[in-house]
Amino acid sequence: MSAIENPAASPASGHGANPRPATGLPSPALNGKVRVPGDKSVSHRALIFGALARGETRITGLLEGEDVLNTAKACAALGAQVERLGNGEWRVEGVGVGQFRAPDAPLDFGNSGTGVRLMMGAVAGNPIAATFDGDASLRKRPMKRVLDPLVAMGVEVVEEAQGGRLPLRLQGLSDLKAFTYETPVASAQVKSAVLLAGLAASGETVVVEKEATRDHTERMLAHFGADVRVEPHGPHGRRITLTGRPTLVAAPVDVPSDPSSAAFPLVAALIVPGSDIVLSAVMMNPLRIGLIITLKEMGASIETLAERTEGGETVADLRVRYSRLTGVEVPPERAPAMIDEYPILAVAAAFAQGETRMQGLAELRVKESDRLAAVADGLAACGITHRIEGDDLIVTGAPDVEGGGPVATHMDHRIAMAFLVLGLASLKGVQVDDMSFIATSFPTFMPMMAGLGAILTEGA
Repeated sequence: MSAIENPAASPASGHGANPRPATGLPSPALNGKVRVPGDKSVSHRALIFGALARGETRITGLLEGEDVLNTAKACAALGAQVERLGNGEWRVEGVGVGQFRAPDAPLDFGNSGTGVRLMMGAVAGNPIAATFDGDASLRKRPMKRVLDPLVAMGVEVVEEAQGGRLPLRLQGLSDLKAFTYETPVASAQVKSAVLLAGLAASGETVVVEKEATRDHTERMLAHFGADVRVEPHGPHGRRITLTGRPTLVAAPVDVPSDPSSAAFPLVAALIVPGSDIVLSAVMMNPLRIGLIITLKEMGASIETLAERTEGGETVADLRVRYSRLTGVEVPPERAPAMIDEYPILAVAAAFAQGETRMQGLAELRVKESDRLAAVADGLAACGITHRIEGDDLIVTGAPDVEGGGPVATHMDHRIAMAFLVLGLASLKGVQVDDMSFIATSFPTFMPMMAGLGAILTEGA
């Protein structure tokens, strides 16, 4: 069965050509046990490493959202055999490091910054030219942060849009220069692109992070047989050293549930009175649980059950109950461990007593949208007191949140889901202008939330 199609998303989902408004309405207590889809970060990497390894990689629990499916299509266009066997079950027959073939057409990553940036690194170590492109949102996002280190390793940028943006064309090399790179921004995507390129470099490629970011690439490098060392660097950072030119060997990958997706039903349960839910098999990687740490500091009732190891990652079931939250100060060094969760944290903060200050959010300005501005505008549309000071977002909570909208989602799946969740506990509900992009990361969001008791409607 071939299957690089999205079995879960409707035909109307996609690139915003036909906006699909939706509304989250005041809901009764949420109850039930659910498992959210597979982790998006791990899913991207499982496909890419499967394509770079020799032999057949079997993947279970793969997230079948549009972002990941676009990465699967890119792997196939570069010469790997990619096949869907069933729900979340895939096989990838890899070609080996440095053995990608030149694609016949531009590689289209849709809305996925992770997919395009990681694949730039993977393609860099091949003597081929490839064009990278995406949708209108992705074309606005910065790529120079990845291009600069790749050029230093020997990659040629043949064509690029203004400011180093998509569409762009790269010419790779079979023998890149190994070097030491100190990342100027806390970005797992930049780190991963350099390490993927380093697979084709002679000698050791070193990435130094001042703030540790999610480490799925390092874990997967080791899982597929690469020689990679991770050491502390300073109070919060890490130094990652990769020995180049390994033979990556196919290995099975069981993708755990995505904590960034679990954040939406989790916060919904915390703010809808009487709620009591269980989220099963949520990844508990220490570099991905900043939101859970913060919510517990706010007084959230989140109980960890049945912690275990699956697919090289720690997972656990989480019991989440309605809680009276209190505002807190979120330190800037926590941002890399929860960068995707700030929109939904802002929703939780809207219902917390007092002020919640989220510090050091500069990276939110260059996500799928300017998320800092988009969150602030959404809060304003819902009557929530807030302000931005530099790169900090300060939200003042209230016992009764009016709601309203419409909230402009700016083609951003996390903005859409966050404000639909806000609507569940508001007085009037919240309408978002377009839910179609939810399919990029959480194609089952609407039915899963409805199964817990949430009242969500489509249409204006």
